[in-house]
Amino acid sequence: MTSRKYSIMIVAGEASGDTHAAKLALALKEKAGAAEVELFGSAGPRMREAGVEAIVRSDELAIVGLLEIGRALPMFWATYKKLRAAAVERKPDVVVLVDFPDFNLKLAKSLKKCGFKVVYYISPQVWAWRKYRIKAISRDVDLILTILPFEKDWYADQGVTHVEYVGNPLAREVLPNQTKNQFCALHDLDPSRPIVSLLPGSRHKEIVRILPVLLETAALMSVKDPRIQFVIPFAREKHRGELDAASRSVSMSWEAIKQNTRIVFNETYDAINASDAAAVTSGTATLETGIIGTPMAIVYRSSVINYRLLRPLIDVSHFGLINLIADERVANEYIQHDMTPEALAAELFRLLQSDVNGETRARLEKATDKLGKGGASKRAADAIFKLMTLS
Repeated sequence: MTSRKYSIMIVAGEASGDTHAAKLALALKEKAGAAEVELFGSAGPRMREAGVEAIVRSDELAIVGLLEIGRALPMFWATYKKLRAAAVERKPDVVVLVDFPDFNLKLAKSLKKCGFKVVYYISPQVWAWRKYRIKAISRDVDLILTILPFEKDWYADQGVTHVEYVGNPLAREVLPNQTKNQFCALHDLDPSRPIVSLLPGSRHKEIVRILPVLLETAALMSVKDPRIQFVIPFAREKHRGELDAASRSVSMSWEAIKQNTRIVFNETYDAINASDAAAVTSGTATLETGIIGTPMAIVYRSSVINYRLLRPLIDVSHFGLINLIADERVANEYIQHDMTPEALAAELFRLLQSDVNGETRARLEKATDKLGKGGASKRAADAIFKLMTLS
């Protein structure tokens, strides 16, 4: 690399995007070698740790649902103007947009008109819903970097060719820090008894709607088999208040399972690895659980109005990422009205059966092998530098 200075704007808006963008930022610095690289944009805590200057802090931008987005429009508009102004003032060599399509596609349109090179890392899931967005993406993005193995071919079928599959950033990077026995010893769990993890999501609205049903499910299972132990992993301590609220709303259920339930923070991979089965909120967590190899039931519940508005726009046979990658239903899905304590309890009991459990683990391994051998962040950085250095 030469000694020139590179300026790169990175915009992420959710916890998963922050994680992937942080890894990309480190890969970009490594790729730059001795050259100076300036990184700035919309940054969450992990991006800031990786050296990305936060023009705006993305921590509070993660919102689910049309109504919630509507109420937050003034905040998003202010964020949009601030980022656009920063780009115009600092003139980055390239703008890298990470996931967060409702916001980033609007920013892409504006910045492309200003003459900036635009890269989209972790492509919007236009193959699943809002297919009409493909016209804007093709027009406003110079390079689309995809992380799912079927996406490049799908884009090609739509006539979009400026697409590169870089692999999945989770491949070979979703690793527990502890063995099952170590995790159990730390949290006073008996490794010889069944363990079920309950993952209610990371966004406030997800937890509010999903966690009470998971607690009711655990209560039903405890009645039938008091040996079962439950783990509820949260990404951050800040979610304790949401857990307290959910446990109060189902107080009888919570009392029934409290003794055999452990709450852990920032140990999600370890909890999943120690579990015999899991109920997992649809999203990146289903892929992470699949990579670890724990059989799961996929769950999701939105508000009634959000579901009615968004469901007609969804054009895939599976909700869960792990099922989309497998191209088959390796994990049964319980979405909206199908997400009941009775249905979930029955499915989790099924997954705890030794023959079903072993077969499911083998199917998960076969599916996640499609993600490649790691190195997505490095390949993405290579592609970004190649675009920057084109005349």
